[in-house]
Amino acid sequence: MTSQTTVRTLLILGASGDLTGRLLLPGLARLVAKGRAAGLRLVGAGSDPWTPEQWRERVHSSFAATAEAAAAEGQEALQALEKETVYHQLDVTAGGGLAALLRSLEGPVAVYFALPPKISQLACEALQPEDVPDGTRLVMEKPFGSGEESARSLNRTLVRLVPEDHIHRVDHFLGKATVLNILGLRFANNFLEPVWNRHHIEKVEIIFDEDLALEGRARYYDGAGALRDMIQSHLLQIMALMAIEPPATVGERDLRDAISAVLRASSVRAPFAASTRRARYTAGSVAGKAVPDYAREEGVDADRGTETLAEIQIGIDNWRWKDVPFVLRSGKALGAKRKEAVVTFRPVPHLPKGFTGVDSPNQLRIGFGPDTLQFDVDVNGPGDIFSLSRATLQAELSASELLPYGEVLEGVLAGDPLLSVRGDTAEDCWRIVEPVLLAWQRNDVPLEEYDAGSAGPASWPTAGRADSGS
Repeated sequence: MTSQTTVRTLLILGASGDLTGRLLLPGLARLVAKGRAAGLRLVGAGSDPWTPEQWRERVHSSFAATAEAAAAEGQEALQALEKETVYHQLDVTAGGGLAALLRSLEGPVAVYFALPPKISQLACEALQPEDVPDGTRLVMEKPFGSGEESARSLNRTLVRLVPEDHIHRVDHFLGKATVLNILGLRFANNFLEPVWNRHHIEKVEIIFDEDLALEGRARYYDGAGALRDMIQSHLLQIMALMAIEPPATVGERDLRDAISAVLRASSVRAPFAASTRRARYTAGSVAGKAVPDYAREEGVDADRGTETLAEIQIGIDNWRWKDVPFVLRSGKALGAKRKEAVVTFRPVPHLPKGFTGVDSPNQLRIGFGPDTLQFDVDVNGPGDIFSLSRATLQAELSASELLPYGEVLEGVLAGDPLLSVRGDTAEDCWRIVEPVLLAWQRNDVPLEEYDAGSAGPASWPTAGRADSGS
């Protein structure tokens, strides 16, 4: 059962880092201003020798945009949190330091590891079960481990310290509103669920194309690449939501059981030269801004062969999805920004003679951030009643009033692990992609190139088009 304990203290490790200032604190600010984190205390800890004033200034500047737009009650709540927050200089990997800090805080405590994965693991290994007070929650950022075995090892370390339902493996890409939008669309519409299977769907594509280039993140990204950074974590979770069997409830146990079942049945089929592609951007321009060749970016080791665009085709070996390709693609420095899932239906088996016009398959598009819905249908066009034309039905889906990290933090503070990745699921995500990573390391799949600002290598079909290859 999921604990309903309310967290009293949020401890951020890596408080002086970029993640905390850019994402965590603004997400927390919106949550506090909306009155959804009453009575919370904020404590920062980091290796930098910051003064209390430096930490409060970071908190204040990160809260500023929300405070300016908040009602009076929200502003007061933010000011109170700023006034009481404290900072501790701490080496989290040294024995005893983190344990002593945990004992000094009002519990239950949520410990947010806003740290590199290796440092987070060392910090957890330095703790003993008796060092962790009852009710403590551990919040881990991606990537969760560096492979299946390291993820399994980290899971063993964590469950030694706290129960599984007190571990939050963060996937900020999928907010609660997005999860519920996908589930509502699938399971609340009787015209859709009966055709949501191999008999009627030709392929499913999940696309995350960014127009941003490296943006100074070489230290992390060059050791990760597009497959580890986006597909291994975020896009596999979206795929699982698109493919799950109807759960009994939308509670965390039923939903995460259904997600786990899909991922256990998923794999990338060999030969990987046919089921995967990878590429790296060269010099070009995006939205009029010059982008240098990735291999020449500061901090990049060109010999490492890191891909900035990855595409894999996954098969789900179960009754519903047998032989339906799920194509997952993510890349940087592309000409158009796209975050969407595209479901392409099979063509009608017979169109009565006499009709003319479009004959491409119907498509359903679910956009992410903001969440949108587009459904392409063929209708009789104006003028010639026998001529069919393509019409698009559009809708905006429900949106959260919180920022993505605010939704994550709300789940942590309320003790709801719905948005976190369960331990077995984290291991399965690595199991799916590890054989591909190994094949790429052996150069079994060529590393192609594309100009920054383009749609990708010229030889690749355009993802998401009804007439594109898969």
